[in-house]
Amino acid sequence: MDIGLNALIQNIFNSLSLGSLYALIAVGYTMVYGILRLINFAHGDIFMMGTYFAFYAITIFFLPWYLGFLVAILITGLLGFSIEKIAYRPLRNAPRISSLITAIGMSFFLESFAVVVFGGIPKSFNVYPKFFSDIILIGQSRIPLLTFITIGVTFFLFLILWWILYKTKIGLAMRAISVDIPTTSLMGANVNNVISMTFVLGSTFAAVAGILWAMKYPQVQPYMGFTPGLKAFIAAVIGGIGSIQGAIVGGFLLGFLEIMIVGFFPSLAGYRDVFAYVVLVIILMFRPTGIFKIYSEQKV
Repeated sequence: MDIGLNALIQNIFNSLSLGSLYALIAVGYTMVYGILRLINFAHGDIFMMGTYFAFYAITIFFLPWYLGFLVAILITGLLGFSIEKIAYRPLRNAPRISSLITAIGMSFFLESFAVVVFGGIPKSFNVYPKFFSDIILIGQSRIPLLTFITIGVTFFLFLILWWILYKTKIGLAMRAISVDIPTTSLMGANVNNVISMTFVLGSTFAAVAGILWAMKYPQVQPYMGFTPGLKAFIAAVIGGIGSIQGAIVGGFLLGFLEIMIVGFFPSLAGYRDVFAYVVLVIILMFRPTGIFKIYSEQKV
């Protein structure tokens, strides 16, 4: 295999890995928006909290890595549930600007909480098994095992999400609420429970993404969720915020764009983050609804 083909294979797998992480986070944004028409700006910080929960579950409570990760994911889901119940539910019938301000305030609160409780000094995230860093050769391309794990876990979670949305009653209720909350409530669905479940699902996906991100870039710090959260939000907008399919496609598209441009034009590596914002501007100019247009405009 020549050097060009090796580089292409390497970049394709890197794109799939990064796109998987963006898609996992973007799903949380788009599920909440699809139901409440609310941008949960604290979502990136929930991603950050999940990594801290995993780190301390293993380093302080000495849990095995797999159990520590599972406990962290469950606690992060509980955190998402608590945020919805305490911060967002009381404002359900308030003007949307109030919910937006609350979401921004919750983001600042979580970041400040992490600084005070966990400390502002970055910590090395070396709590996962070393074999995750093993290298798999495809031709002359060296692909870390973690890349395959990230892609595999992402697609497995998306299959679970598909099953929940289209094969369970709670999924049916979520889809109904995304169209019309009052009518769904009149049909007997417990709207509060369904919305809480949406936050739990989105938060657990963010926790998984946070753990995988920390293994890929082995460092945790209180502001680590800002850039991935913002990129995932851009991915959700590109795909069509409110659309699960759009969040997934947008995440992979953004990951592919970032990696390929830097891979084939190394001199532009310093402008890597700029490309995401340029694509966002172009999408908003020519197709503001995103790739997958959402028609429902329910009022909450």
